[in-house]
Amino acid sequence: MSKSILVIEDDSNIQELIVEFLSSEGYEVDFANDGLEGVQKFKQAEYDLIILDIMMPNLDGYGVCKMIRNTSSVPIIFLTALNDEGDEIKGFELECDDYITKPFSFNLLIKRVEAVLRRSIKSSNDDTVSFENLKLNLSTYTTEVESQIIELTLKEFNILKSLIERYPQVITREGLLDDIWGYDYYGDTRIVDAHIKNIRKKIGLPYIKTVKGIGYTLEKGI
Repeated sequence: MSKSILVIEDDSNIQELIVEFLSSEGYEVDFANDGLEGVQKFKQAEYDLIILDIMMPNLDGYGVCKMIRNTSSVPIIFLTALNDEGDEIKGFELECDDYITKPFSFNLLIKRVEAVLRRSIKSSNDDTVSFENLKLNLSTYTTEVESQIIELTLKEFNILKSLIERYPQVITREGLLDDIWGYDYYGDTRIVDAHIKNIRKKIGLPYIKTVKGIGYTLEKGI
């Protein structure tokens, strides 16, 4: 069954090219012309991935992302002309799964889409990894804190999974970038810090320890 993608982009020329390219690759593609229309379409149907512009009329991409994240962890890729580091960090703080700047290569876009979707595919094995009061289900990509389900994005889930599986090792920021974002990511390592901040806030437990100048590890609660 082909994956369904929603493209939210106000530039009709770029939107048409993205829709045609993804359709030619076998994806079912829907589109919206601005942020409000995008939110409406998201509420009306189920999508496997959302490709989202930032600078749009009526409601910008940051607002769209925030609204979607209130109810869903569907993968989101920002595709935008905003190439400032601060804009990218804001995108990840809003829990996007990837951030691509314009102009972009369609071949790179499809590889990023494939990578994000690959991480979202549920494992056929009913495996879990756990640490203290944390439990990650690798088949459903759900996270439990003291038996309560909490919502993590795919990148947050995979960061936590790496930390648990490699405990008590210290994982460098560069190591997490390689593990989670892949070898083709060339951005600032502070993106990792933004994700760690989100994870800490969501799990509400002091398990993630910063090792100054190096990276992160887990430590058991006292």
